Amino acid sequence: MHDRLSTSISRRRTLAALGAGTASLALAARSPALAAAAPQQDGAQALLDSIADNLLARSPESATSLGIDTGARAALRAQLADRSAAGQQALADTLKADLARVRAVDRSKLDHGTRTSLAVIESAYGVALDGFALPYGDVSVGGWRNTPYVVIQNVGAYLDIPKFLDSDHPVKNAADAEAYLARLNAYPATLDAETERLKATGAQGVIAPAFLLDKAIRQMEASLAGARGGGGLVDSLVRRTAEAKIAGDWGRRAGAIATGPVVAALERQLAELQAQRTKATMDAGIWARPGGDEFYAWALRASTTTRMTPEEIHRMGVEQLAELHGRMDPILKQLGYTQSSVGDRMNALAKDPAYKFPDNDQGRAEVVAYIQTWLDRIRAELPRAFRTLAKGNVEVKRLPPEEEPGAPAAYGGAGSIDGATPGRMWINLRTTDLHSKYSLPDLAMHEAIPGHAWQGEYANQMPLIRSMLAFNAYSEGWGLYAEQLADELGLYDDFPVGRLGYLQSIAFRACRLVVDTGIHTKRWTREQGVQFFVERNGSNPLEVASEVDRYCSWVGQACGYKVGHSEINRQRERAQAALGARYDLRDFDNVVLEGGNVPLDVLAQNVDEYIAETKA
Repeated sequence: MHDRLSTSISRRRTLAALGAGTASLALAARSPALAAAAPQQDGAQALLDSIADNLLARSPESATSLGIDTGARAALRAQLADRSAAGQQALADTLKADLARVRAVDRSKLDHGTRTSLAVIESAYGVALDGFALPYGDVSVGGWRNTPYVVIQNVGAYLDIPKFLDSDHPVKNAADAEAYLARLNAYPATLDAETERLKATGAQGVIAPAFLLDKAIRQMEASLAGARGGGGLVDSLVRRTAEAKIAGDWGRRAGAIATGPVVAALERQLAELQAQRTKATMDAGIWARPGGDEFYAWALRASTTTRMTPEEIHRMGVEQLAELHGRMDPILKQLGYTQSSVGDRMNALAKDPAYKFPDNDQGRAEVVAYIQTWLDRIRAELPRAFRTLAKGNVEVKRLPPEEEPGAPAAYGGAGSIDGATPGRMWINLRTTDLHSKYSLPDLAMHEAIPGHAWQGEYANQMPLIRSMLAFNAYSEGWGLYAEQLADELGLYDDFPVGRLGYLQSIAFRACRLVVDTGIHTKRWTREQGVQFFVERNGSNPLEVASEVDRYCSWVGQACGYKVGHSEINRQRERAQAALGARYDLRDFDNVVLEGGNVPLDVLAQNVDEYIAETKA
């Protein structure tokens, strides 16, 4: 269905580009120009489908998460991606071959949507191949988790696979349960493949900072304890087969794998992390690793889809932080906080018990209910910001406790293409002190609606390859823009402290520009990074400690947020200036969403076409 919808959207765009205005699709079918272009269009669509299937073959988990591991792709449901060095090379070879096919396409007679899809593949694959050409690192293809470290506190199969099996792998019948067992049986080899790569990068001198290894070791020990007791990996299958009334000896079979081969593989990986810990330093930045400057330059390009230098990004953060604090100051004064810096006053506000939740299970339940209340509020306002509306199919879920120590405060994304698996906002509840009543509304807008989960539903209506490829600057820029829309739609008009939370959140992303570049190019320590957030922005020290650790492992990723947000706003201002009275916020927002997840230069091209069509 998503392919038919994409074709329909593309056809409408073509008509507008030809000056056809409100011409019907029936007229489009009779257009000689479109009829002549049909073979090229069909060939390009077949190419997009082929490229998607080639990428899915290298990433079977993606097929399951998208809900398309059925029919001809049913075998993927029992497989895991090959995380070995050979698997990485096979993936790079696939990208190289398919990139050559894309570059050979004559695009002169293709519609706008198809040209955009080809440009998206060219950008994502080209940047990924440049990453694979570096001597080390985990490269994300159409994603955001680029890292020099194969396994660390927020990277690795020991985190990914258990959560994936529990949350994304369906268990509705005996075949699903057998596929679960097949994946569980493949899990030890996946761990061992990563361990071998971990040893190889360690031999190159690419050893993570000691404080990250300490976190990873604690988390892996927790994973080991769970596996030895036949915990989550077994419990998930037993619970769901019971719920679906699927007869079988599932607990015994899963337990034999979990307590045997899985435990042994985790022990081997833990031993390697412990060995590397003896050689680790406290140097936080990639500058302290071999070839670090080159890796950081590539990571920034992958994260921002620009050629901005570290110094340009650092300066942008400093300037935007000052502007945002200028907007926060009068609100703080209105609330009675009149003295000292914005950061000091936000730290004082954070201590007000009126905005806290009990730090117990009752408080955790209150956090989830509070988020849901704000999601209900924004849903009522969305028709004022969007011409066409996605469903907003999303649920709020607590992160697995073993992941919480190394995870951010929250993250989210869309569900499966068919809607069977909802989008999710994962919330970190290791302590409710991570959250406040003035910061959670904004967090919900970013992660769920109209942020990541909402945007992903539009992406799921596009050609399959477009649902699989994402760009950090667009994704996170949209998340921040979603926060901005909530404020512009009046959600905080009767809750000024909520507006303060929103502005602090945006300022937090400006701080990221400063801190990420500070750590990786200016040789800041971890403590300096945390201190900058707390003192300059009044950020929660519990939250920013994990944040800064994340910047040390997901190198450059933190810079995509504010760069992308600034560019979306720049494009909006450009459209407003060009269109005057013809400008409509709903049209602009839908152009950004329906153009899909794109690098920022392609976003500008989509806005160019919107301006031209509207003028015509």
